[in-house]
Amino acid sequence: MALPTLKGKLLLARLWPQMQKYCRFTTNQKEEIDKFAQCPMRIFSGIQPTGIPHIGNYFGAISNWLELQKEHTDILLSVVDLHSITIQQNPKELRKNTRDMVACLLACGIDPNKTILFQQSDVKQHAELSWIFSCLTSLPRIQRLPQWKEKSKSSTEVSVGLLSYPILQSADILLYRATAVPVGEDQLQHVQLAQDLARIFNHNFDVFFPKPTVYLTKTKRIKSLRRPQSKMSKSEPDTKSRIDLTDSPDEIREKLKKAVSDFTSAITYDPENREGVANLIDIHCACTDMSPDVICDNSKHLDTVSYKLTVADAVIEKLKPIRQNYIAISEDKEYLQKILRIGAEKARAIAEDNMVKIKELVGLK
Repeated sequence: MALPTLKGKLLLARLWPQMQKYCRFTTNQKEEIDKFAQCPMRIFSGIQPTGIPHIGNYFGAISNWLELQKEHTDILLSVVDLHSITIQQNPKELRKNTRDMVACLLACGIDPNKTILFQQSDVKQHAELSWIFSCLTSLPRIQRLPQWKEKSKSSTEVSVGLLSYPILQSADILLYRATAVPVGEDQLQHVQLAQDLARIFNHNFDVFFPKPTVYLTKTKRIKSLRRPQSKMSKSEPDTKSRIDLTDSPDEIREKLKKAVSDFTSAITYDPENREGVANLIDIHCACTDMSPDVICDNSKHLDTVSYKLTVADAVIEKLKPIRQNYIAISEDKEYLQKILRIGAEKARAIAEDNMVKIKELVGLK
């Protein structure tokens, strides 16, 4: 198969993931089509400013960042406030939620001397690269993403921002030429979009972006305490559906007492048939690093009512230092502003340097 002319490169790059399934290519042809830059290890991740994170956020994302922070020296962690305004926000609440999120991340152990912690909107190059990528992306490609399908069902008046935010997400990653992205399974297709956009850009202009790889989180997804068929989420109106990292011991016990279980008193791990109890065990596992088998064996003498109190004790013990740190950090607004300012300066230095090169390749410079 002959390689395409320059005119056909963009189309080929877009279709390449599907073509690999059905076409045979020589090694040289694959290398020509699937070129990525070789870059040093750099990790990028982001979290929306939803205020105080819940334990699902902690075990699904934050705890993994803490582990990566021990092993790697080049990590960027962004509070992605531009993503949050895809739905209408109260400006005062958005500012507070951003501060609360930063305070919680620091309270959990994110070290600004090891991790570049910054606010997305403080680095204008995110939006600039997002526009360039928007011009390389087809509408059907974005509309195929599952989160767009899910969210567009709930409203007839959907913002363009909600449609295009996965492109901004790709820009977040590739602006820093990140090589690894820690995500949950529900974000896999968005990282694949970043890979596709890196491939398209490299083909259409020159090889500049690496292929960002997925770093899957190890912890099972923590489910809602009230609706264990769904993941724990800030968007659920019932506050008893989640445990926030700053909840008091009494609040934690009360929420777990009211967590959905079933009519079987024995403690057994059966995620398909006993979703509520399995969720409690997953929370217990996450707090203690014990396996479900060990927990069930240790809980033979307990019924579900008693077991909920055991889980509550484990959660309270796990969150105690985080809550204490948060109370101290959140009161020092000048310190939080300083952390974000320094983080933005560090992120901006990388972003500005890369953006100059990107603009030159595109022809904007």
